[in-house]
Amino acid sequence: MAIKVYGSMLSTATLRVLLCLTEKDLDFELINIDLAAGEHKMPHMLSRNPFGQIPAFEDGDIKLFESRAIIKYIVRTYVNKGTDLVSNDPKKKAIETMWMEVESQTFDPATVGLAWELCMKRFLFGKKGNQTIVKEEEKRLERLLDVYESRLSESKYLGGDSFSLADLNHIPMIKFLMDTQTKEVFEAREHTSAWIADILSRPACLKVFGIPAY
Repeated sequence: MAIKVYGSMLSTATLRVLLCLTEKDLDFELINIDLAAGEHKMPHMLSRNPFGQIPAFEDGDIKLFESRAIIKYIVRTYVNKGTDLVSNDPKKKAIETMWMEVESQTFDPATVGLAWELCMKRFLFGKKGNQTIVKEEEKRLERLLDVYESRLSESKYLGGDSFSLADLNHIPMIKFLMDTQTKEVFEAREHTSAWIADILSRPACLKVFGIPAY
């Protein structure tokens, strides 16, 4: 039975799962959910995710929601497939896990407002973002990226020498924002810019972002 992902190419959480599946060289079916129509709040989706969010995930008899939980399931279940996304070394794994927490607890909150103003308003409603909010959020992001720049000046990837979930988790949000004015904030930092160029050029990334949005 094929893996099924109920989500949208406009959803960073959905993209996180698709990137992980593609890195692990797994076949899947993407069932597109119409966010603009509020399909994620409809009964057939609430039965899969009671919080009315996407993605929802099915692999045989297991049904999951919450993208970061889903990708952990994928790498643990299909450990011998595709790219190794989690180190087996306890110390390296601890560092990867630490940066995964940074992404979810610090990076995502610092960028979600920018994504809404610069991407989602345009994608879903054809509206322009509020530049006052954008400038405030970019200042917040700049302070955070100074920390990333320091880390990436001493390590090729956030978790160490190898690409891992710590890096993958950042890709969807970064990809959206690199297509906006906020690109300049990332590119102002040499090591952060090199890291972004690296992770966005991965074959899995190119394949996933080539999937039509509708």
